[in-house]
Amino acid sequence: MVTILLFIVAFFFTMNIGASGAAATMGIAYGSNAVKNRRIALMLCGIGVFLGAILGGGEVVKTLGSKIVPENMISINIALIILSSASISLFIANVSGIPLSTSEVTVGAVIGVGIAFDALFVDTLMTILLYWILVPIIAFFLAYFTNQGIKLLKRTSSFPLNRKWSRFLAIAVVLTGFLEAFAAGMNNVANSVGPLVASGLINLSQATIYGGLFVALGAIFLGGKVIETNGKKITNLSLLQGGTVSGIGAILVMIASLFGIPVPQTQITTCSILGVGVSDHGKALWKNTTIIKLVKTWLISPIISLVLSYNLVKVFIESDYSGLLMMSIFIVVVYAVGVWKPNKINRPFYKEKAVAKKLGGS
Repeated sequence: MVTILLFIVAFFFTMNIGASGAAATMGIAYGSNAVKNRRIALMLCGIGVFLGAILGGGEVVKTLGSKIVPENMISINIALIILSSASISLFIANVSGIPLSTSEVTVGAVIGVGIAFDALFVDTLMTILLYWILVPIIAFFLAYFTNQGIKLLKRTSSFPLNRKWSRFLAIAVVLTGFLEAFAAGMNNVANSVGPLVASGLINLSQATIYGGLFVALGAIFLGGKVIETNGKKITNLSLLQGGTVSGIGAILVMIASLFGIPVPQTQITTCSILGVGVSDHGKALWKNTTIIKLVKTWLISPIISLVLSYNLVKVFIESDYSGLLMMSIFIVVVYAVGVWKPNKINRPFYKEKAVAKKLGGS
């Protein structure tokens, strides 16, 4: 019975990974109008993440399954606790329309279990945290300076802006978005199936196939709100800007995946979007309340999954029911600071200020 429940939770989590990953991939193509139909954008995302999972998802699966905590510590019950904790955090964020890193909530849940049993591979953990900090910052500055170069090129040369060039850029944005979806499959499928492999329920090959399938289904059927947030509610992007953002995200995530490092792809892509936005609009972009809500969610989400997994171990493994009180208090605090409190997300910055300029097409 526990095994069946574990698979249900794992594939529920996997579908929510697909929903969150949709914003980090084809959201750029959708936001820049390279793909005007949201359903088509989500379908392309689903195909990309499935292919990425089955062709290149193995290395990150190994990291999450055995390199943060000892593999023999992850029993069926522990795997269920890890995936349940991560699923709760991710599902609430998806309902709120916030593009959230599945890597962060999963690693947070694994860390919570490691703390509960006093068994963590600190060196691996510090390497992962370093990537979490540095890679989104690198993405921001790459996008910022690339966009500055694009604007300089427009001012100093006869940059072609005809319809044929716009069609070429639209194709390029879709291709880079698809490549980014592929990278998401490589990096994110491990977040749900890594604990299943570590507990011995399925092998690595089965994990990437089943995980890829459910990630794709989640992107197609649950990704609507998140793709709207990343594509439409932060800043507007031209085709050229959109291709830049997607390309940067895809390259950085694929490099991390080859080294087996789970990285926050949604943060990487969103920071690239912010880099373009700051390049166009300056410091005023930071007044956008959508951005404030994104940052608060990113900071608190891994802590939430950590607290949940730690206290679930205390309650269900060690029969220490004080964990229920700790979880209740923590949830009240999270709601009080307004991270996931229901509210209307403000209009996009570029509509409020009417200062957006297109670079290379509509």
